[in-house]
Amino acid sequence: METNMQRRLFAALLAGAALGLSTGAQAQDYPNRPIKWIVPYLAGTAPDTTVRIVADAMDDILKQPVVVENKGGAAGNLGAQIAAKAQPDGYTWVYSAAPMSTSMRMYRKPGFDVMKDFVHVGRIAQSDVLLVVNSESGITSVRELVERGRKNPGKLAFASGGVGSPAHMGAELMLNASGMEALHVPYKGASESANAVMGKQVDFALTIFSVSLPHIQAGKMNALAVMGPRRNPRLPNVPTAAEAGLTGINLVSFGGLSVPAGTPAPIVKRISDALNKALADPQVRAKLEANGSIVAPSTAQEYAQNLQAEIANTEAMMKAAKIEAQ
Repeated sequence: METNMQRRLFAALLAGAALGLSTGAQAQDYPNRPIKWIVPYLAGTAPDTTVRIVADAMDDILKQPVVVENKGGAAGNLGAQIAAKAQPDGYTWVYSAAPMSTSMRMYRKPGFDVMKDFVHVGRIAQSDVLLVVNSESGITSVRELVERGRKNPGKLAFASGGVGSPAHMGAELMLNASGMEALHVPYKGASESANAVMGKQVDFALTIFSVSLPHIQAGKMNALAVMGPRRNPRLPNVPTAAEAGLTGINLVSFGGLSVPAGTPAPIVKRISDALNKALADPQVRAKLEANGSIVAPSTAQEYAQNLQAEIANTEAMMKAAKIEAQ
């Protein structure tokens, strides 16, 4: 005679099979409508440009429009919060990047958890970070900037993409390493930071390579240092921070594609396959590289580890720069 336990087990197996069939059908039919890709930064910023290049390629691969939505603010937290609360159906993506990890330590209540609220599909690209000044400042080296800062304590100002952003953290580390003082002026992104340097509202900034490069090439900005571990081949004469005497600073911007936690694995794989196919396209790679990025695709696991490592890096930077969580 069939027991109640056997009946419950049979019902559970049927439900599980139905769910599997439903998920499989969803994946086979995915996507069947436009996809929204949230960029937690302003239009015209380096992340925005990167996403638009990749989204255009993925349109063709997935046979559906990938619509970019800019949700800038709070050092990227606003867009991340929106994405974290979206339906996990594969129709909302987010451009995840180093600042999302930084926020895990920089803010007491960032409004999301970068490692729990998302499935990380893969990395797209990396970009160097540059220490820049206005070319009319007369400053051509880190040493000259430090000397000016020391002679005028607290009178220099620097821009960043927001309180707790990697640019802010890196600048605080620079100040700590050099013994100079400067006022922090937060903006909404790297482009606004660069504009503040151009407009002489601030004296220096750390900005993403692609944002500053056109101004450097036009002779309107001086690049004093690359804040990562090696020189950039497009600016071979610009030293690294370590070469310029600023030790303990290692800033490399990176970003990728993530979706809300709970997105079915077959759909995540479909997105991952499309992303990898787009990044393998020579034309896409050329456009990204022309924008100053280093194309750096990864597995989902590698990208998740990348984001996790950035949390630890943020802890170390906050401790060294004596910065408290906001």
